[in-house]
Amino acid sequence: MPKVLVIYYSRTGNTEKMAKIVAKGVEKEKVEVEVKKVEDVKVEELKDTDGIIIGSPTHYGSMASQIKQLFEQSRKLQGQLVGKVGAAFTSSHWVGGGNETTIMDILRAFLIHGMIVQGEARGDHYGPVALYEPDERSSSECEILGQKVARLVKRLKEESG
Repeated sequence: MPKVLVIYYSRTGNTEKMAKIVAKGVEKEKVEVEVKKVEDVKVEELKDTDGIIIGSPTHYGSMASQIKQLFEQSRKLQGQLVGKVGAAFTSSHWVGGGNETTIMDILRAFLIHGMIVQGEARGDHYGPVALYEPDERSSSECEILGQKVARLVKRLKEESG
């Protein structure tokens, strides 16, 4: 059965709430999902999943140092995450506080690993963004993200046999 790992760092609880909503979207597609705080993730776990969705608060226009540290550790997995699906989401306190640059930093790290990233034609193009606590709009975007990643993971798993 395909599996998606949702990883997050959250100091205030807002990104954690988003992670749980993303996971609900994955579950709706009948794909196994595990939600973990970044500090509880062992880098080797990234190999054992078909999709990885990472959420980080926006810190100075980029991902939190705890998320960056996971990517630093993942360097030893170079070449082992090729073809897995990646996606990202963020929470912030400001409209122009670096939300998109945070998501793009996470997505760039996925691309360096050879992972597959799908954009969104409507809504939050790069990944869901919440200002403070997720509202109805950002909650909907989070659920849609989970569903889209799950569908893509299933499709790729079927094609690979």
